[in-house]
Amino acid sequence: MSVRQKKQEMLEAMHRARAMEPSSFVPNKLLDTLIERMHLKNDAELCRVLEVQPPIISKIRHRKLNVGPTILLRMHEKSNIPIGELKELTSASMSMH
Repeated sequence: MSVRQKKQEMLEAMHRARAMEPSSFVPNKLLDTLIERMHLKNDAELCRVLEVQPPIISKIRHRKLNVGPTILLRMHEKSNIPIGELKELTSASMSMH
């Protein structure tokens, strides 16, 4: 089996595993709340305010990257939203959408 085939198999296995697990991570609710409360227009403005590269926010929004402690702290510092509330927003149920 070639390296390319192994890589493709691993990616497919990852996608199957991700699809099977119930996701409690709801990044859109968090990002949309930050944009709303900080009176921003879009993700691009959020990137500038948080001083992160656009791919970071994009990966978070598309569930390819979890919100780590560093960005969570930066979100708190820039928005003044309590960390506990930010953490709740990342795990809000889909029914709250």
